[in-house]
Amino acid sequence: MRYQITHQTRYGYGGPVSLCHSIAHLKPREMPYQRCRLAHLRINPWPSVVREHRDFFGNRVSYFSVQQSHLQLEITASAEVEVWAPTLPEPAATQPWEKLLTQLQASTGAEAASARLFRLPSPVVPLDALAADYARESFVPERPLLEAALELVGRIHRDFEYDPTSTTIATPVAEVLQLRRGVCQDFAHLAISALRGLGLPARYVSGYLETLPPPGQPKLRGADASHAWLSVYCPEAVHSGGWVDLDPTNDCAITDQYITTAFGRDYQDVTPLRGVFYGGGEHSLTVSVDVDRLTTD
Repeated sequence: MRYQITHQTRYGYGGPVSLCHSIAHLKPREMPYQRCRLAHLRINPWPSVVREHRDFFGNRVSYFSVQQSHLQLEITASAEVEVWAPTLPEPAATQPWEKLLTQLQASTGAEAASARLFRLPSPVVPLDALAADYARESFVPERPLLEAALELVGRIHRDFEYDPTSTTIATPVAEVLQLRRGVCQDFAHLAISALRGLGLPARYVSGYLETLPPPGQPKLRGADASHAWLSVYCPEAVHSGGWVDLDPTNDCAITDQYITTAFGRDYQDVTPLRGVFYGGGEHSLTVSVDVDRLTTD
């Protein structure tokens, strides 16, 4: 599947901003099942400095600095991406999850060393004992890893209500677990905390999900949005680099309707746009996203 993605962000300021520095994770990355054909940022006012680099995780990070007075900042990220549905191993045929823990401890290979990084607590995803307890209902002894992980995301989907008004980007995992509601970012963080609490590697993924209008109705422009899910380390998933991406918001493994922008330990590693500015006073923010299918071959 091929997609054209347009992600537009507008800041309006109550007074002049004399200087801003920003970093963005808005250019889709290469994955075993994804190829980014082109990607670019259009920034208005035009910045004095623009640079791009790869971060520790291999994500594409754009840095820019606007060094002229402005009352509005507009960032438009455009990309054309080709995506294939990842080929997953049979869940019941994956190894018992406890066996993976033993293998990770014993292995000296680069892949295992990289996976072990995602077992550690991170700034937004601490090791929460209650989250680990929640996972243990699915991760009974000797159960196949992917079978248990799929049940875990299914339980989150059933047990937690999607409610955009209930949390913010700063809401901790423990509070989400207590509220039993949140958004895609919260559900991904909860699942990651639960898995890491058992010693299993899990990483946070940001990107987009193609949404389709009801039959017979036109698609609303700007109505799409950024999305978030998680990856769990599963060595049997050889066609997707040893990781399986799961979406607890929609209770599924990802398909060719998911476009990956970046992955990291948690949301802070892959924030779409963040920075600092001088002046401006109060400000407003509007975001619109369009994910348009180009081909179905």
